[in-house]
Amino acid sequence: MSKILITGGSGYVGSYLVPYLLNLGHKISVLDLMIYGENNLKKDENLNIIKGDIRDQELLKKVIPGHDIVIHLACISNDPSFELNPYLGKSINLDSFEPLVEISKKNLVKRFIFASSSSVYGIKKEKDVVEEMKLEPLTDYSKFKADCEKILFKHKSNDFETVVIRPATVCGYAPRQRLDVVVNILTNLAYHNRKMIIFGGEQLRPNIHIKDVAKAYKFLINATAKKVNGEIFNVGYENQSVLELGEIVKKIIGEDVKIEFKTTDDNRSYHISSKKIEKILGFKAEHSIADAVKDLKEAFQKDLLPNSLEDKKYFNIKMMKSIKLI
Repeated sequence: MSKILITGGSGYVGSYLVPYLLNLGHKISVLDLMIYGENNLKKDENLNIIKGDIRDQELLKKVIPGHDIVIHLACISNDPSFELNPYLGKSINLDSFEPLVEISKKNLVKRFIFASSSSVYGIKKEKDVVEEMKLEPLTDYSKFKADCEKILFKHKSNDFETVVIRPATVCGYAPRQRLDVVVNILTNLAYHNRKMIIFGGEQLRPNIHIKDVAKAYKFLINATAKKVNGEIFNVGYENQSVLELGEIVKKIIGEDVKIEFKTTDDNRSYHISSKKIEKILGFKAEHSIADAVKDLKEAFQKDLLPNSLEDKKYFNIKMMKSIKLI
């Protein structure tokens, strides 16, 4: 089993991924600012939690030695949160990246896995958007993800394996819950308000269940260097329109749920192919969008997500507005 450092490991994806990897027998260190609370991860004898900033290079030099793998999740997530403070977004999402990579390489980390985003493609007309296509990011958040990919591959070697994952929008329940991504937004509104507001409707939004994202990382950890070193993998489930997602939510939450349509200027339509990771690594998403909605419904029923319409901890933009991070 490996010793793995996960930056941003207390965030939405990390809060599910960390216990998942611990259960597989790995030893995990988490480096996180803990903006969204310090109780998202349960104590474990094989878990070391470090509260800190990835921009602190002296801290990185202390934390990284002894790890076999780095999974880099930490970032200012989603465009509104990023645009709230572009300087902060750039310093965390771009400026801190190459020092992190260089320190990892110098300290004999074997494999570096970078969480990019399917949004790096921009708007594409092709039915299947594959990894080799030209990147046309529409926002600084996506542009910096693309820039970091280039930086990472510049450091690729036989002794320092580099791999990029471009996940679709993650959905479903996790200990550190986000309710500001499309499937989770619709489910929250449908369950509590019995009404969803859909902006547009025809735009395609690729999504993936959080359980499948965790499984994808397992495949990237276990794969041979020959299969992953220098490679990029899309990871998604299906490319469904926002309207189709709303209909899935309504079917599970209740037929009494009303759908209201509003026009939008945001007609971005993303769709990705995940055939490469299936062909090379044998990974295929197993959990549907309906499964994610069911998991969230159960969490609401069990009162695991109290005050889910108002509490700022579920919404990145609200939390970022409430803290002073420089």
